[in-house]
Amino acid sequence: MKQSIQDIANTLDHAAQHASSVEQISKTTALDLKGAYEVQALSLKNRYQRGEKLAGYKLGFTSRAKMEQMGVHNLIWGRLTDKMQIENGGTLLRENYIHPRVEPEIAFKIGRRIDTALRLNEVVGYIDAVAGALEIIDSRYENFKFSLEDVIADNCSSTAYVIGDWQAADTPVQDVHLHMNINGEQSQTGNSNAILGNPLESLVEISRILAEYGEAIEPGAVVLAGAATSAVYINAGDQIEGVFDGLGKVKLTVQ
Repeated sequence: MKQSIQDIANTLDHAAQHASSVEQISKTTALDLKGAYEVQALSLKNRYQRGEKLAGYKLGFTSRAKMEQMGVHNLIWGRLTDKMQIENGGTLLRENYIHPRVEPEIAFKIGRRIDTALRLNEVVGYIDAVAGALEIIDSRYENFKFSLEDVIADNCSSTAYVIGDWQAADTPVQDVHLHMNINGEQSQTGNSNAILGNPLESLVEISRILAEYGEAIEPGAVVLAGAATSAVYINAGDQIEGVFDGLGKVKLTVQ
């Protein structure tokens, strides 16, 4: 049965709250990109009304590996809230998620308000700090299957994130070798150049996209640049470590 934009937003919000999967929206209701982002905004509005605060943004499908894994070809974006953040070395409760996966990322802390599209040679002036990060994604759809519009409506599978120690804004983020260990064994290895050729390009893209939607990135906000490797399914008991040359380590325990 076809659902309203608000009904879809409420369905996805409920699924995230209760770790219960739902059928792909696109199987019953046609959504275009504009409608999908409207669903995302309404779903996040529910969170804000429960006391969560907007903490930043994430980009998705910024690497060829990620595009191939998920079977889509367009860069997308979602919102982060303060409740999604887990401290470095902290714990994620597996029972609160449906089918979570983890991926290593580069994170930026914004130092100046961004309310217009920026060029690559301008973005450094808006960065307060950089860090390695882990993002946990968890689609609310059954079997982790979705269309482009589905995943956008679902806030781009945003679930949780861990940020390592913040480094100086001019710390190199291009051509950074990184790897992710699960229970002491190397699971994924990659290079930050897989993120649009240069993670700084993610800031160019998010500034352009948000300007089109009339949104600004405020000082103190976090931007996750996108994954440099494929995401890895995680289980209770896992010890996860992201290691980033020049940026340090990020750790997470799954219980």
